[in-house]
Amino acid sequence: MSIKKNKLVLLIVTTCISLTFMGCATYYQKNYQLQSYITNGDFHSADKLLKKDKKGESGVNKVLHYMNKGVVNFMLGNYQLSNTYFEKADLYNEDYKKSLGSEALAMISNPMVRPYKPEDFEIVMVHYYKSLNYLMLKNYEEALVECRRVNIQLQQLNDKYKNNKNKYTNDAFAHNLMGMIYDASGDKNNAFIAYRNAYEAYENDYKKLFSIAAPLQLKKDLLRVAYQIGFMQEYNYYKDLFALEYKPSDNEDGSLVFLWMNGFGPVKSEWSINFTNAGYRNGWVTFVNEDYGFNFPVYVGNRRVNEQGAFKNLSFLRVAFPKYIERKPAFTQAILRTQQQEYPLELSENINAIAFQSLKDRMTREMANSIARLATKKALESLANRENQNLGSIISIVNALTEKADTRNWQSLPYAIHYTRIPLAPGNHQIEMIVNGSEQRHETFHFDIEKNKTSFFTFHQIETK
Repeated sequence: MSIKKNKLVLLIVTTCISLTFMGCATYYQKNYQLQSYITNGDFHSADKLLKKDKKGESGVNKVLHYMNKGVVNFMLGNYQLSNTYFEKADLYNEDYKKSLGSEALAMISNPMVRPYKPEDFEIVMVHYYKSLNYLMLKNYEEALVECRRVNIQLQQLNDKYKNNKNKYTNDAFAHNLMGMIYDASGDKNNAFIAYRNAYEAYENDYKKLFSIAAPLQLKKDLLRVAYQIGFMQEYNYYKDLFALEYKPSDNEDGSLVFLWMNGFGPVKSEWSINFTNAGYRNGWVTFVNEDYGFNFPVYVGNRRVNEQGAFKNLSFLRVAFPKYIERKPAFTQAILRTQQQEYPLELSENINAIAFQSLKDRMTREMANSIARLATKKALESLANRENQNLGSIISIVNALTEKADTRNWQSLPYAIHYTRIPLAPGNHQIEMIVNGSEQRHETFHFDIEKNKTSFFTFHQIETK
């Protein structure tokens, strides 16, 4: 090789290594400053940082930019503005289309060069936050619209998959929240239907998938509204099933629905797995990993003869996939204490568990595509090496350095949602919250309760271990 060519190769390799070291950090590591502000409760600084990030509104991560802006403004109490950003994220999700250019680039480099496509559960969590914003603005009608969209969109997303469909397809908490909003707005018939749907979703789906049974508060609400609308057959059925009884009262108490969002959901990192070439047959090259029982055929029969040869000669692949890293909350239990009674906050939505299940389902669908992508890169590398050793060496280095998983995700979501309902007489009340975990902590809140009205309140406990 001439000195001139050696210098060229050295320059390209050095550039590649530099670029790779800049790009090998995970999405969480690249956005550590923002995450640090959010997890430390400094939402004003998080908001300023997001406002400075002008590229965030137009780059490949713009939907995450809008989602984070939505959460930060929700935490700042800017509910209308928060929904403006969530609306942009919602429109992005509805209009998301694969760009042929970015798909081709992703095929030869890595998935993070394409615009971020949120996980299915992240798409519906946008509606959860929009619903909360409308609740805080006392717009029950719009809050209900967003609640309904959670399960409608989950079903629409799942209908697109021909095989290996999602297991998380029915959000029990969305039904439950919808019941609470109907209940608060005086529509007891629809409240009963929503509570019943929530109960069935917990029993039929959540208990098996996420080990979450129907909350006791949901059972009490289901019994109460069944009695109030005179559905005595249903009331007696659930009374016997739950071994509970509703005791009607003539007082004009209001109630407080307290939603406790605890901790933060998982962040993504990556792991890799080895595949060996099990052979070529009828246009298919099959890659296997016996330890995990994986077997993925890649069709190459429509490729040129020399490309088919390159695929056949691949003996080994190492493929990178995303994985979630759990961030356990510092507190695991909480109660609300009035002067008369204590009310436990019950687990009603485990977003951490939903995230793990959703990624598992998606990886089952997309593992074959990832293997096909890497096999293509390796085959091109092999072909280039045969025609020009220097070029082949460069492609080999670039392939090795650019192979990585997509580690982007919505990292400001809570770990879990707990809730309870407290009946309270009209007037001002001081409520004490006691949270338990690695330590015990007390918080005090004040609420003005109106006669026969329901007040909603959300509190995000940000501490993690």
